[in-house]
Amino acid sequence: MNNNKSFLFKEFDPISKQEWIDKAKTDLKGADFNKKLVWKNLSKIDIQPFYNTEDQQEFLNNTGESSKALTNYRSIKVKSGKKGNKLALKAVEEGMNGLLFDLKRKSISLQKLLKNIDLNKIAVSFLLRSNEVEIVKEYISIVKKQNISLQDLKGYIDLDIIQKYVTTGKIKSDKFEKVEDIIEITKDYPNLKAIAISGGIYLNSGGNQVQEIAYTLNSLVCFIHIFSKNEIKIQSIFDNLHFELAIGSEYFVEIGKFRAFNSLLHVVAKKYDVNDFSYTLTAITSKWNKSVTDANTNMLRATTETMSAILGNVDGVMVDPYDKEFNKASDFSSRIAGNIATILREESYFGKVSNPVDGSYYMEEVSAKIANKALELFKSIEKYGGYYLAFENGIIQQQIAEICLIKIKLISQRRLAMVGVNKYPNLMESIDAKILSDKFVKSGTKKTVLTPKRAAFEIEALRKITEKLVQKTGKRPIVELTSFGNLNMRKARAAFAYDFMGVSGFDILAEKSYDNVKNAAKKSAFSNSNVVVICSSDKDYDESALQFITTFRALNTDKVLLLAGNPVAITERLTKAGLDGFIHMKTDVISLLSDVQNKIKKSLKTLKS
Repeated sequence: MNNNKSFLFKEFDPISKQEWIDKAKTDLKGADFNKKLVWKNLSKIDIQPFYNTEDQQEFLNNTGESSKALTNYRSIKVKSGKKGNKLALKAVEEGMNGLLFDLKRKSISLQKLLKNIDLNKIAVSFLLRSNEVEIVKEYISIVKKQNISLQDLKGYIDLDIIQKYVTTGKIKSDKFEKVEDIIEITKDYPNLKAIAISGGIYLNSGGNQVQEIAYTLNSLVCFIHIFSKNEIKIQSIFDNLHFELAIGSEYFVEIGKFRAFNSLLHVVAKKYDVNDFSYTLTAITSKWNKSVTDANTNMLRATTETMSAILGNVDGVMVDPYDKEFNKASDFSSRIAGNIATILREESYFGKVSNPVDGSYYMEEVSAKIANKALELFKSIEKYGGYYLAFENGIIQQQIAEICLIKIKLISQRRLAMVGVNKYPNLMESIDAKILSDKFVKSGTKKTVLTPKRAAFEIEALRKITEKLVQKTGKRPIVELTSFGNLNMRKARAAFAYDFMGVSGFDILAEKSYDNVKNAAKKSAFSNSNVVVICSSDKDYDESALQFITTFRALNTDKVLLLAGNPVAITERLTKAGLDGFIHMKTDVISLLSDVQNKIKKSLKTLKS
């Protein structure tokens, strides 16, 4: 066997990137390469369809390291010390090595809460809204009574400053004074972080990855200015930082986001002459891309989200139960949530190998582009006057709202797919109207604030109307798919219409095929359906669609009549003849189905009267 690598494939000439592009253009038959194959992310990043050695570039510095000691957090709302301890011990038994205690009540016995929890192995964190300093003092007192290594005590203290401010517009100045006290109390424990900054709210309000990074760093600078006035050392501030970012559904972009954040944090630190510091970064599965329809899909979303966070070099993850958005988490959903990170870390070996995306041309370019865009936005906010002034004047809210509207439009047009929501709905699923969102309305406060929400809120509101209609009438609207003509096209369009109309929560009947147009129109006009969708080919539409509509409307004027396709040349004539709408790739699902629901309501009233 010849081990000389220089002779391998010597008969093949190397192929340049331009040659690959030229070949792709040939296969595209004249279509624009950039429009067809270059993905334009909502962070305004162009991502190429392939990369090779010609794409080598200078890599970002300080993107983090793969965490072989990943902290797998579970959030526990504490109602009493005893109950909280029971939930905590159960979480530890299920493999969790991180606990976040959400303390809303003032009088909670920490002694009972922390009973039998090994603080040398379990990272314990607190989300506090009152009695913050007293609780931390009590915690440190308990720690000192136990044989806890100074280095082994891990976790963070979150006073909910940023989240509270951006969602209510209110901020208490004494919170910063309390943070300063906590820094002093915990100074002997380098891995217990006293300054928690949450940036996930920006993604959960509809923003993009660039905005999440930039605004989080802007808020850090704001914190630094406040703390430095009280003579807190800059080094101490950076050594006490804990960040929380949400994880979105754009797998590779999310990997790049976390790597870019790590890099830019060091860039900001250098501006304050801090070169070596210790911080932690936890990723939390997002609210934005979760659904209450076909909720089991949330488990898949959480899995890919967690994977991208780990590959992005985070220190910890917090996976929410798949049914959190509409139900009190069950033992099953909590266990599954905890198992996701454990399986990735142990069985998929993410916690046992070096990061597999390191050195990938694709990931390096994505990370670098996100970092550049985020740094640009960060500087623009600082130039405006900083984080506080930008938020007070609505600059940040407006920028997030612009991206949010684009996302909602893409979801409405089904160009941004959400399984079980706007694509591949589970038609066998029955759902309570109470758990569905109403159409989002801006907060009534004087100042616009951010509101975390699900991306599917408009489609959920649409589904809610259907469910209320069913409750009121005792009947679920029926959609009939009526096809004729070309076999292949009628089958394809019936399948498309089936998926499209399924979003509404209507009862979609299987396709009914007819041998001629007249028979199809008569049968569907007299059937017990509320909506009829015509399914055929463009050629058949040109020849017979008008005849179908006129025959149908002569027999039935109450039913909603739609056509699957977009026969541009005859749309006006078909509409004048009595067609109610068209279903095709460019159709806005929310707009069309809203019109259908309104027409069904009117027809039901007419029948009653």
